[in-house]
Amino acid sequence: MWEVMFWPIVACVLLPWLLVYLGLHVVQRGIIFIDIAMAQMASLGLCVAILFRIELESWTTFFIALGFTLVGAAIFSVTGKRASQIPQEAVIGIAYVVAAAAAVLLLSRAAEGDEEIKNMLVGNILLVAPREVWERFALFAAVGVFHFVFRRNFFLVSFDRDGAYRKGLRVRWWDFLFYALFGLVVTSFVRIAGVLLVFSYLIVPAVCGINLAHRTANRLLIGWFIALLGGVAGLFLSFWWDLPSGAAIVCTFGALLVLVSIVALCRNRMQRAGRQGDHVCSAGTHHT
Repeated sequence: MWEVMFWPIVACVLLPWLLVYLGLHVVQRGIIFIDIAMAQMASLGLCVAILFRIELESWTTFFIALGFTLVGAAIFSVTGKRASQIPQEAVIGIAYVVAAAAAVLLLSRAAEGDEEIKNMLVGNILLVAPREVWERFALFAAVGVFHFVFRRNFFLVSFDRDGAYRKGLRVRWWDFLFYALFGLVVTSFVRIAGVLLVFSYLIVPAVCGINLAHRTANRLLIGWFIALLGGVAGLFLSFWWDLPSGAAIVCTFGALLVLVSIVALCRNRMQRAGRQGDHVCSAGTHHT
């Protein structure tokens, strides 16, 4: 078992931390589906490589996929205006649908099209190789260092957009830089994980962290724990029950999100009941 599971587990331990961090930015910006749209655009680039019979693990394929995500980054940074009659979510949804439809059209011309459509959606992280893990970890570390150096600007643009405008930041350029780095991460991860798993890693841990904590650092810690638990538990479930690994991890994340939501709901009700009890007690003391 460990011969099969070791490197997938290593991937689930070393890689998701940056996705959780980026997911917090995405959720705060209110553009939840931009990650699945960017992942789909990266997959569209992979489909172009498949159509032209280019080796999927080659640098040529990587740069083709990255080129498609950079186009998406440019589109989303231009459409992210302070005020617009067209919500950015509409643009994101259109980009996703068009990219998905184009991918299906391209793969319909490939001999192995049906199998690649499945891989595009759910991937197969059980087949990840050591080289793929370390290459992606190095890339993620470099992107993480860049975000750390410019964290004030990135956080200001994501968490206080009006404040970023007041301070004179070139918000649209910082948006493009965020989306370009985001696309670089997604492009490198989508091949081994698939579109649905990339979306789950970006959004579910971040939402769990937001449900359970208020401070960004605590949200990150909770998100990292959820990502680790969901990824490893989903891998073992897929191995024991002979299930597709990507789909098993996504469903495990869904179950964890339901559990965390119930815990957060119960905690909030207990806190409200406690505040009401304190209010009644203080009112009674004052009356006495």
